[in-house]
Amino acid sequence: MDLYAVLGVRQDASETEIKRAYRRLARRFHPDINPGDREAAAHFQQVLEAYETLIDRERRGRYDSGEAAPPPEARRSGFEGFDFSSRGPDYSATFGDLMAEVLIEHGARRPAAVRGTDLHHDIRISFADSFTGCEQALTLTRRETCRICRGAGVARAAAGPCGLCQGQGVVRTVRGHMVFSRSCNACGGTGQQPPRPCPSCTGAGYDVRTERITVRLPPGIADGEHVRLPAKGDAGPRGGPAGDLYVAVHVVPDPHFRREGSDLHVVLPVAVHEGGLGARIEVPVFDGTVKVRIPPGTQSGQQFRIRERGMASTRGGPRGDLVVEARLMLPAVLDERSRALLREFGEINDGAEIRRAPPAESQE
Repeated sequence: MDLYAVLGVRQDASETEIKRAYRRLARRFHPDINPGDREAAAHFQQVLEAYETLIDRERRGRYDSGEAAPPPEARRSGFEGFDFSSRGPDYSATFGDLMAEVLIEHGARRPAAVRGTDLHHDIRISFADSFTGCEQALTLTRRETCRICRGAGVARAAAGPCGLCQGQGVVRTVRGHMVFSRSCNACGGTGQQPPRPCPSCTGAGYDVRTERITVRLPPGIADGEHVRLPAKGDAGPRGGPAGDLYVAVHVVPDPHFRREGSDLHVVLPVAVHEGGLGARIEVPVFDGTVKVRIPPGTQSGQQFRIRERGMASTRGGPRGDLVVEARLMLPAVLDERSRALLREFGEINDGAEIRRAPPAESQE
């Protein structure tokens, strides 16, 4: 059997060309890729024998001189009893590269980066701030991807041989006339120097930082609504994207105004003579004043609606209305003149007739 022909290389091929040919053929005839195919398995054994002989300079020299055939130990079926870690650092690296490429070609991928967790925060604002909108500053403590290792958790360093096994991947122990070999615990049998934890994050892949951020709350935001700040949550493992920050808004009730949807409700005290004769009364609101016309004969509890003077819509809809409820208020009777006028008013207007009259309807 011509080993050079098996690998498809010239007799003066370099080690790099031999390794490249071996990878190409092994990916084609590997038993894990061709389960149950005896012909492919047999071809793979020939490829393996050829590679093991030609990659070793001493054995290749003997083969080229015709002194010796490939050793029988290379003619094993499959990988049963085959110790890849004992073939030397070059062979271990080649086999590792091969298996990585095989897995990639058959759909295996690195674990996907995991998204970080969402964070939640509460903010309390006044009723006036919910009407006009505002900016609130808050202090946030969260995980951020380590800027040194970018979430990997290990320090970036040039690859080098393991100091314990000197790049062999195995450690040999001599007991009398017997030599025992075991996989190197320091490098896990790779023969390479194990990675060191990142000095910045000590291997966690993230740093815990505290920052002060500003949250912009739109006009019209209601009690219990949430504001989402993208990518302001915890960073994900292995450099994954950060989660979001959700800010829950709590609005302190106002002593005068009440909200129903986007409408604002307010009670307007109206003097008896204003309700009876009519009047124009200015109502202070959060963005100025509104003049409300009180028609003659206005009754207590009667409502007046002023269009689009209520809360703004956070969803882009029309602004709500201002609903003013008139509440008739009796003046304090402080002198005899006032009492006389009230008696005269009572003599002219029968209280029983007033009580029999139907209640006035609200005006929109």
